[in-house]
Amino acid sequence: MKIAIFTNNYLPNPYGVAGSVESFHKEFERLGHEVYIFASRWRGYMDKNPRVFRYPAIGIKLKKIKYPVPIPYSSKINKILDNLKLDIIHSQHPNLLGSAAMKWAKKKKIPLVFTWHTLYDQYAHFVPFVPPKIAAWWAIRNARKYADKCDQVIVPTPSIIDILKNWGVTNKNIIAIPTGVEEKDFSNPDREKIRNENGVKDNEILLALISRLTEEKNVGFLFEAVMEVLRRNDNVKFMVCGEGSLRGRLGEIAAREGLEEKVIDIGNIERQQLKDYYSAGDIFVYTSKSETQGMVFTEAMYSGLPIVAVRATGVKDIVEDNKTGFLVREDTREFGKAVQKLIDDEDLRKNFGEEAKIIAREKYTSSVCGEKMIKVYGQAIEAKNIA
Repeated sequence: MKIAIFTNNYLPNPYGVAGSVESFHKEFERLGHEVYIFASRWRGYMDKNPRVFRYPAIGIKLKKIKYPVPIPYSSKINKILDNLKLDIIHSQHPNLLGSAAMKWAKKKKIPLVFTWHTLYDQYAHFVPFVPPKIAAWWAIRNARKYADKCDQVIVPTPSIIDILKNWGVTNKNIIAIPTGVEEKDFSNPDREKIRNENGVKDNEILLALISRLTEEKNVGFLFEAVMEVLRRNDNVKFMVCGEGSLRGRLGEIAAREGLEEKVIDIGNIERQQLKDYYSAGDIFVYTSKSETQGMVFTEAMYSGLPIVAVRATGVKDIVEDNKTGFLVREDTREFGKAVQKLIDDEDLRKNFGEEAKIIAREKYTSSVCGEKMIKVYGQAIEAKNIA
């Protein structure tokens, strides 16, 4: 099968959509398929993969996060696409390169698959100079129209399907397929390396967060909730990996509480280091309410971490309450109580972590998820041929 993936976000962007594209791309190639990726040019970054093609892009920075905004036209790429015999096109966005994906799917008369990655109402604050309600309305309306023109819509978790229907999506071909963990990337983690580098003792419990540190991730609430836990426990530290506009707030809160020595502010980490940082932790804490899946959950589970999270769309499909972690209301006391229970009970912490490992390996590896996606591609191609 010859597959083209169109994405506004790709490497070296370290966040969700880019990670999802790369995970599926690697798995498809492992299964013997040809994958061509059409993405935004990222200044200074050179692709090693000859099947990655870059559209011209304008580099911008929103809330301290870099985004290359693609220009969805390139005569050079048009020639490449003209000469490619493709079986299916998979779009990761409803706009920009998503428009190019739809144009080429129509031109080649092949199926167009669209992954709805984003709860757009939670990300409207990223749009400058436009009131968030108007930005959210436009984004949802645009995505809904796009989804209804596609042959197949993919969502990362089942709970997103109801949201799309409530937003007016009428496409009947919607299926949930999560992004899987690339097992090779998580083999042989070095727990002690990270703990030793950051002065975490063997008898200390490390709370871990790996996330973009921006408003939609609800990190302000998390910082406040965790500070209360740190005040109560001499043997607990908090490690934060990520970048974003709210990173400075972490330092401000820690300084205000006199807890700077218990907070480890790492910043961005490279993809190949992820396994070591996850394994360094003892409990994964996360309070975002904007996830359609949250790859960090499956990665944390694969790494054997119990999870404490706010019960919300996406996460409630991944984390099993009282089995692989705790799902709680957005309440600092309730969140802190759940974290404290895992701090106090080593056996419970280990049991949850072991159960998380088992479930992640059964349901959330790139091989399991990749094979599901290929099956859906085959069905879409068959349906298109019949039509």
